[in-house]
Parts: sequence; C-alpha cells; structure tokens
Amino acid sequence: MDDGQIKDMVRARYGGIASASEASCCAPASSSCCGPAATSQEKARRMGYSEAELAAAPDSANLGLGCGNPQAIAAMRLGEIVVDLGSGAGFDCFLAARQVGNSGRVIGIDMTHEMLKKARDNAARIGTDNVEFRLGELEHLPVADNTADVVISNCVINLVPDKEQVFREAFRVLKSGGRLAVSDIINTVPLPAELQSDPALLCGCVAGAAPAEHIEDWLTRAGFVDIRVMAKLESRELIKSWAPGRNIEDYIVSAMVEARKP
Repeated sequence: MDDGQIKDMVRARYGGIASASEASCCAPASSSCCGPAATSQEKARRMGYSEAELAAAPDSANLGLGCGNPQAIAAMRLGEIVVDLGSGAGFDCFLAARQVGNSGRVIGIDMTHEMLKKARDNAARIGTDNVEFRLGELEHLPVADNTADVVISNCVINLVPDKEQVFREAFRVLKSGGRLAVSDIINTVPLPAELQSDPALLCGCVAGAAPAEHIEDWLTRAGFVDIRVMAKLESRELIKSWAPGRNIEDYIVSAMVEARKP
C-alpha cells in the first residue's frame, strides 16, 4: 500500500470507532488498539492514568486507544499552550486543559471528522472554553510557527507513514524551549512479513512502529535536543491483548519519548 492508502485505511478505522460502528476497514470496532476484553476505563488505568485523571474528563472522551500517559512527562504549567497530535475524542486535551488553566490553551489536531465531532460534542458538554479541535494531518499541522509550549501525542505517530515529517512539524509549532512529550509504540525486533503487511496491525498501532534509534535520528534531524526514548518493557502484557495469540509483544513495546526545542 502507498501512503495515501494507509491514511485512508486509518481514517476509516478510527472514524468507525468514533461513530461506534460495528466494523471498519481493519477489524470490528470492539477490537481497538488495546483489545476487546477491558473497558476504556480499565485500559486507561493500565496505561498509567490515575483515578483523578479518569474522573476529570467525560467518559465518552476516553476511548481506550492510547498506549501510555503523556501527561505524566509533559510537566504542563498554568498559562501554557499545548498541541495534541491525534487528539481523538479529546481525552488528553481535557486533562491538559485542567493543568494549563483558563490562562492557557489546548489545541487538538485530528484528521478524522467523526473524532472531531465527538471531541467538540464533549467540549460543549462540559463547557470548557480553553480547548479547541482542528481538522488536519500531523505532517501538515494547522498551527502557526512558535505557538506551543508543549506538544503531546498518545499512540498516534506510529500510524503516520512519514514520521520524520511529523517531528519536523512538532518542532516548527513549538516555541524556543518548548517540550515534546509523546507516548507511542516502538519496534524492538523486526516484524515478520505476515505481521508487517497485516492491515489490521497497520491500523492497530503495531506494524507502523519504528525502532527507537530511528525516532532519535528523526528528532535530531528536526532540531530537537535532550532526546530520550524510554521503552516500557512492562507494557508487553498490555500489548499482548491487542492481538491474542500472534506474539506481537515479542516485537514492540510502548515507550515515552521526550525532547526539547532549543
């Protein structure tokens, strides 16, 4: 598949999840990134979200599609501007909005119309006015240069064919001294051909994962410094549930990615 076909497939998959359809291009909607067995709340707990965080956002904003908690490393402060890459139904945006307060602002970016509608409905439901959601692709962010203090993302960059361009865009929209705080999937051992070409695993945060050294190289070339890619080996138990019986946990793990714009 070319890059356009991959994007169309991912867009259809997550549009189906947002609209609660029974099936999409890759697999039944119930088989999200984190497997069918647990509820969204249970999945989020396993990703590292606290009970206070789960209670702070609308239930409909948490779709259980992440692979970690970027809030834990973002160190957001009052008055800051945050950009969330692949904001989905708005879960991380609403949590970030509480941290930056009314003097701050959060901008969520998503390429899926259905996800944007869900996120905007959630924002209207809770009456928040320091969060906005914009339609856009991560390789071409609808955000001005030098806007953000923090760029966050949760298990989305692995879905984008041109990941290096995503990091260049993150660098562009960050202010000098701004931080990147990302939870994503990394590849630790090359995937067998049958896993690498499986459309369900392309949509499911598996086949598009890159090795840590590639991520470090892309971030360096984009201009970032103080780069850290920290593999979470304990995530293998969670990842195992994404595709039971296929041993994907032998090839990928969740990781926290941190970097800073000089």
